[in-house]
Amino acid sequence: MRAMSHSIQSEPQRLVIRFGKFGPLKYTSNLDLAKTWERLLRRANLPIQYSQGFNTRPRIALASALPLGITSECELLDVLLRQRVDPTATVERLAAVSPEGLVIYEAHEVALNAPSLQPMVRSAEYRIRFLDEVDVSALRARVAALLAAETMMLSSEHKGKTRTKDMRPLIYALSVQDEGELLAHIAAGEHGNLRVEDLLAELVPEDTAYAVHRVRLHLQPDARLANL
Repeated sequence: MRAMSHSIQSEPQRLVIRFGKFGPLKYTSNLDLAKTWERLLRRANLPIQYSQGFNTRPRIALASALPLGITSECELLDVLLRQRVDPTATVERLAAVSPEGLVIYEAHEVALNAPSLQPMVRSAEYRIRFLDEVDVSALRARVAALLAAETMMLSSEHKGKTRTKDMRPLIYALSVQDEGELLAHIAAGEHGNLRVEDLLAELVPEDTAYAVHRVRLHLQPDARLANL
């Protein structure tokens, strides 16, 4: 029985950790955030799995890049461990050594053969609070007009060429709360992505100040990721 218990504990395990990004940490790039997580996992003394080869790296990956300046309560980190740990205890260990602005909410075990999270991301929900006074009635009218429109064409420059793309299919829901806060559910990820700033360019004057908070990531349904 002891040998069997030891064998089970030595099995690799895959966890997905949901965390929040607040305060000054919102200005940390995704590359630096990944490095922060490397240090954090080591401080928590977790049995991280490393890649093979000359330049070994920890087997961790963020589900979705979060633009600078945006806070979040729904970021996901995919972690592969050499041996099994208790997810609840892991949250406590990580929280004890987390830097200011990084909040650990929960950890879920997922199947080792579950797909990578990045290609599974389909959309995100945001809460946008305006720091300047806005005309709520006018904002609601612009939201209604945008939702009724068949197209929302955006132009961008790429290698000296102008590209135009219809972004309207990437808007899934928009609503304005009584206090003027805007709730937006828009496409995100590798299969289609709408930037919050491009959406707001259609709704408010260019110099309007605002704060953006990501509240949820939506993944393509997969039984192996059922806990997320």
